[in-house]
Amino acid sequence: MSTIAIVGAGPKLGRAIARTFGTRGFDVALIARNQAKLDALVGELTADGITAAAFPADVLDRDALTQALTDAAAKFGDIDVLEYSPGRVELPTLTTPTATEPAHVDVEMNFQLYGAIAATRAVLPTMRKAGSGTLLYTTGAGSIDPVPQVGNVNAAAAALRNWAINLHKELDGTGIQAAHVGIDVSIGTPVVPGFPTAQPEEISPTYWDLHTTKRDQAETVFSG
Repeated sequence: MSTIAIVGAGPKLGRAIARTFGTRGFDVALIARNQAKLDALVGELTADGITAAAFPADVLDRDALTQALTDAAAKFGDIDVLEYSPGRVELPTLTTPTATEPAHVDVEMNFQLYGAIAATRAVLPTMRKAGSGTLLYTTGAGSIDPVPQVGNVNAAAAALRNWAINLHKELDGTGIQAAHVGIDVSIGTPVVPGFPTAQPEEISPTYWDLHTTKRDQAETVFSG
């Protein structure tokens, strides 16, 4: 049985990715901060006939994140697919480039890039031994085409994108796929008037395609 670990599992994209992989025979390890919300999500997936379990951890706590992934591997076996897309309970502080101070970017780097690096380091050694695996990292499309209103968030997302694409290059030929997914839509409900919106279930097949038929791609952008 194969296993996917979803870091930042929530009721929108995380749940859709869990269903996309779970209905194809994957065990699903759900990682996020809130135990109660994770338990509710496990219940929904179980009702769908999917084997899932919760492993609470905050991506800002590197040791807890590493332990959660270690616990998931102990329960289900080695992690075959890692998907990293941590969500937020509260809105981040948003700054334009000219208003940005180092601290404004530092908190976003911790949340996006450093958490992704920690998660990757927890699962990559066993993937290397197996000679197979998939590492997927999600950001908004501002990592590619930034907008001034969210300058600090875009800077950190761009760093994660750069790192993921570089990881793809390093792992070329090892059997391990690494890729960045840029989401250029609002997920579920409109956030900005006139900005395109897509349902999570429309987006999640993108991840399955990268894992299966598009393993040569370092990046894909979902724009609806």
